[in-house]
Amino acid sequence: MLYRTTLHGLTFVFDDLRHVMAAASPARSGDYLAGIGAATAQQRMAARYVLAETPLRQFLVEALIPYESDNITRLIIDSHDAQAFAPVAHLTVGDFRNWLLSDLASTEALHALAPGLTPEMVAAVSKLMRNQDLIAVARKCVVVTRFRNTIGLPGHLAVRLQPNHPTDDLRGIAASTLDGLLYGAGDAVIGVNPASDSLPVLDRLLRMLDEVVQRFEIPTQTCVLTHVTNTLQLMERGTPVDLVFQSIAGTEKANLSFGVTPEILDEAYAAALSLGRGSVGQNVMYFETGQGSALSANANFGVDQQTCEARAYALARRYKPLLINTVVGFIGPEYLFDGKQIIRAGLEDHFCGKLLGLPLGCDVCYTNHAEADQDDMDTLLVLLASAGLNFMMGVPGADDVMLGYQSTSFHDALFLRQTLGLQRAPEFEAWLQRMAITNPQGQLHQDSGALLRQGMQQLKALAP
Repeated sequence: MLYRTTLHGLTFVFDDLRHVMAAASPARSGDYLAGIGAATAQQRMAARYVLAETPLRQFLVEALIPYESDNITRLIIDSHDAQAFAPVAHLTVGDFRNWLLSDLASTEALHALAPGLTPEMVAAVSKLMRNQDLIAVARKCVVVTRFRNTIGLPGHLAVRLQPNHPTDDLRGIAASTLDGLLYGAGDAVIGVNPASDSLPVLDRLLRMLDEVVQRFEIPTQTCVLTHVTNTLQLMERGTPVDLVFQSIAGTEKANLSFGVTPEILDEAYAAALSLGRGSVGQNVMYFETGQGSALSANANFGVDQQTCEARAYALARRYKPLLINTVVGFIGPEYLFDGKQIIRAGLEDHFCGKLLGLPLGCDVCYTNHAEADQDDMDTLLVLLASAGLNFMMGVPGADDVMLGYQSTSFHDALFLRQTLGLQRAPEFEAWLQRMAITNPQGQLHQDSGALLRQGMQQLKALAP
C-alpha cells in the first residue's frame, strides 16, 4: 500500500508502512547503515505527517514483517487484546499521542490499555514525540514486579549490582559484591556476566552468590547471565537458580542468531517457576535487549532499529519478567553514533517498554569508540530516573573490567537518590537499615570501614 503526502509543494511517496516508520525515525547511524533512514529532513517530516494520520488499526492489518514468516509477528497478532485496545481503537497515531499526553491517560488507564497495544503502535507514536513527551508519558506508567523484593513502585529506583570479573574469580566477584552492598546497591539483582560458559564455573558462581544472599538474609535475587540452555542444565543439576536470563531481539531470525526460540524460553520459564524460590512473588525472568541487535544479525527485514527493539518487548511480555533491560549504547556507534542518539534511544526504549506494560530498566552505557562520554550518560540517567526507570546498573567505578564498556556506578545511584529523592526496594531498604548500612532516612552509614572489614572476613570463607 502506497502512502503519500505533499509538504511545501513537494510530493513524498512511501512504498509501505514499514517505509513510513523508517523514514519517520529520528536520525541514527544504524538506520543509515541499513539504507532505510530518511534521505532528508524534509522526507523525515513528511513521513511523520503521514504517520500522524495513520489509524492505529492499520498496524493490525499491515504487518511490517509478514505473519507467515516470523514468529514474533505471529505472537504480536495472536496475543493482541482487542477489548483492551477498544478505548483507543478509533484514534490515529497523532490522536493517540495527544491522548497519551492528556489527563485521560492516567496510570490506571495506561495499565488497562497495555495488553491492547502492539510494539509497532508504541514505536510509531514515539516517533512523533519530543524527549519531554517520552518522559511525561513513561512516568505515568507504573509496572511493579516481585521475587524476593518489590521493584517498580512509584518514587523508587532499584540497582543491579554487576560485579563482573575477567576471569570469573570468586574472590574478586565477592569483593565487588560487598562493595556494592555497602553502597546500598543490589535490590534489582546481583547479576554476573560470566567470562566462561563452563557449567562447573557457572555452578560455582551461582552457589557463591546464593550463599551470600542466604547467609546474610538479603532480600534480593541473583543471576548469572549465561545462555538460557546453560541455565536449564544448571537447574536440572540442582544449582540454585533464581532468575533465568536471556538476550532477545525483535525478529525470529535475530533470536535464532542468539540460539533462542519461544519454545526454549517456555521450557525455562516453567522450570524456574517450578523451583518456587521467590518469597514475595514469582517473576522469574530477566531479559536484555538493545537497538541494533536485529540489524547486526542481518535480520531486520527493512524495519527500523527502534521498531525492531520494541518488537523484542512483545516476546518479553509473554513471560512476565522481573526485569527487562535495554543495554542502550553497548553495540557501538555503527548503530547509535553519539551521545544525542544514545540519549534519544534510551528514552524511546523506556517509553515503549513501559507503555507495553514491562518493567524497563536501562544500562546507560557507551563504548569507548562512540562519540559519547560520561556527561552524556549523566544526562540520560537523570532523564530516565525522572521518567520512572525501574532499575539501573551499578558497576564498580562505572567501568566494566570484563565487558570493556562504560556504564553507571554505585555513586551514580546515590546521586539520583539524593537529587530526586528515589528510594530502594522497601524490603531491601529495611535490610540495609538492620545491617546498619543505611540510616532510617536511607543515607549510607558514616562508619562503613568497620562493616567492610567484617564483611571481608566473612566473604573469605565463601570465596576461598
